[in-house]
Amino acid sequence: MTSARTTPKFERGFKTWAENTALALRDSLDLGPADPLDTFALADYLEVRVIDIQRLSLPDASREYLCSKSGDEWSALTVRVGGVDAIVLNPRHSTRRQASDMAHELSHILRKHQPAQIFIAPQIPVRMRTFDRAQEDEANWLAGCLLLPRPALLHILIQGWQDETACEYYNVSLQMLRFRRNVSGVDKQLSVGRGRSYTRS
Repeated sequence: MTSARTTPKFERGFKTWAENTALALRDSLDLGPADPLDTFALADYLEVRVIDIQRLSLPDASREYLCSKSGDEWSALTVRVGGVDAIVLNPRHSTRRQASDMAHELSHILRKHQPAQIFIAPQIPVRMRTFDRAQEDEANWLAGCLLLPRPALLHILIQGWQDETACEYYNVSLQMLRFRRNVSGVDKQLSVGRGRSYTRS
């Protein structure tokens, strides 16, 4: 996750596009702007398959490694199966981590990112892709917008929720919540708004 202090520079209009896309997709899924997003439902809407790693044709030793504590370093893979985009998630990770990973991989697809490398691993009948730093930064940012768009962040603050309550409701990590609050400026926006209301009264 990109920190607020090392926020990358994006092409003009990207951040606005990311926020608008997050809201447009919620609308397409019949969700309100501040409703939590089910990333699996979004994948289904985008016609992206989610593949159980147990169903991949892997050697037993490879499967056991990837599903063990030793294989915890990998999060998700964006792959191409028969011309269809597909995502493979690490089954050992928490639901919050999987939601973040799903949002990240779906962001690559939404941005139509071209992989920096495509390779076929031995005995795996799919093409796996890797992306460059700029594309990873875009995917990180868009994923945050998908999970916590500005209306959701404002809703959290207006409700006065504790961090854990907000994380549970939106199925996100504390790191993701703090990152989005830092880069979105909603805390400042709300405090200014309350200050104006107080002055007028």
